Amino acid sequence: MLRRWYRDCSIAQPLPARTLAGYSDPVRLMVEFTTEPFELDTFPEHAAAARKAVDEAGLAVSVGPFGTGAEGEAEQVLAAVTKLLRETLDAGATRISVQVSVLDEEGGTP
Repeated sequence: MLRRWYRDCSIAQPLPARTLAGYSDPVRLMVEFTTEPFELDTFPEHAAAARKAVDEAGLAVSVGPFGTGAEGEAEQVLAAVTKLLRETLDAGATRISVQVSVLDEEGGTP
């Protein structure tokens, strides 16, 4: 049922930058994510699918011990998050934790 629902969602529609809470162009975002179930002995297929989604979007990626972060222009990040959710669920993820932050001009969160 879940797989059918998320395929039917139309959340992948591009948003003009001005609709992002009134921020001016260009808006940069950072996404941080983890996928589950965790596997200690192998790199799970759902984790590989998540990493591939952000790599193909051209985002700057950083991998940490508890998750992965990626940043870029708002449209790139939003499209990558949509693809990440769809493809990691297809690859067997049972939980995906996502946090998206707006970055200030210096690259930090305001």
